[in-house]
Amino acid sequence: MNYYSLNKKSPIVSFKEATILGQAPDGGLYFPETLPLVDQKWIADMASISDVDIAFEVMKPYVGGSLNNDELYAIVERTINFPIPLQQINEDIFSLELFHGPTLAFKDVGARFMSRCLGHFLKDEDRSVTVLVATSGDTGGAVASGFYGVDKVNVVILYPKGRVSAVQEKQLTTLGKNITALQVEGSFDDCQRMVKEAFKDQDINSKKFLTSANSINVARWLPQQIYYFLAYKQWQYKTMPPVVSVPSGNFGNICAGILAKVTGLPLGPFVAACNVNDIVSEYLETQRLNPKETVATLSNAMDVGNPSNFIRIIELFQHQFSDLKQNLSAQTITDDQTIETIKRVKKADGYTLDPHGAVAYLALEQILAQQPQHKGFLLETAHPVKFPDAVEQATGEKVSIPAALSDMMKRENESIAIRPDFEDLKSFLLNMP
Repeated sequence: MNYYSLNKKSPIVSFKEATILGQAPDGGLYFPETLPLVDQKWIADMASISDVDIAFEVMKPYVGGSLNNDELYAIVERTINFPIPLQQINEDIFSLELFHGPTLAFKDVGARFMSRCLGHFLKDEDRSVTVLVATSGDTGGAVASGFYGVDKVNVVILYPKGRVSAVQEKQLTTLGKNITALQVEGSFDDCQRMVKEAFKDQDINSKKFLTSANSINVARWLPQQIYYFLAYKQWQYKTMPPVVSVPSGNFGNICAGILAKVTGLPLGPFVAACNVNDIVSEYLETQRLNPKETVATLSNAMDVGNPSNFIRIIELFQHQFSDLKQNLSAQTITDDQTIETIKRVKKADGYTLDPHGAVAYLALEQILAQQPQHKGFLLETAHPVKFPDAVEQATGEKVSIPAALSDMMKRENESIAIRPDFEDLKSFLLNMP
């Protein structure tokens, strides 16, 4: 499989090259040259296939020529060695729980897959690589965990001061070793802008070998398809493709799900569940994608005013707005509605949603009210413990900290404060050992 830049001004590359580069030299995102079609008999037999074998078959076409079958199988086996259950909340709505990995967030799948690919690709290299990543919350922790101690890899994470939860910040700032956290006096969009500028800066790139671990990297983005296949394996109503509601910020997660659907996974329409940072909701009404300043919300991982991955969704539908709109709708949910949804679902169904899951739940509920013959599932992207203030405010109950986090929460945060100015980041990178 080869990959081209969506800006169409860079050479076509292999999966290995796309993974190592992260972003094309022309600033574009990489996209598969061809889209593999899923065998429908294999889909029909999925209930008898192991999760690892499913993950292997999903990823095999995308890594062709860069990993052999044994190498890929070993990587996916270590990527999804934790449960990904589809839990029923009520008669019509299910929750795909993606928080059972090491950092209690959905990004564990993509980060673990990418870190193992990159480690494999670099093992025979003389040089080391700097993984540069911006995070609105969960990406940073997943990347830090995935790359911790990986030989020849240094990780630099930019996160917005005061806009990540206490647990998220601990996961970014307490590992040390080859992980460095930069606390930016600004928004996630500031962090993302600075990272993009670094990839284009000639001074930095002449001295440092940079790659990205955001979902702009194909090795982070593509494996997110896996859990959509695992959800369908558990879906009870095979004659009724599920409506899928995805908490949406940078749009890599929902883009992976739509890719799975376009290539043959029997899923119904997708709902982009947005908080008030809802430029895609506006786009679906106006056909104009207008970035705007981010607003801090309870669902902080979705506080993105200029989602990088939406261009891949547009490419999936070959820039045909009518086709895109047939497959994707969007709902905007406020913080007050988020709190009320957590409270209501806990009381009615005994299920505790985190703020991102609550946004997705209410968005799905609103869509299903218009289509009462359908059922669907939401992606519960993070454990409620990562957002204790909001969850405790809604439920009146304290969220217990899992044993895996208790030791980490006692450690001191270690981060370096920088301004939302590219020159600060550039100076740091050029002076790194």
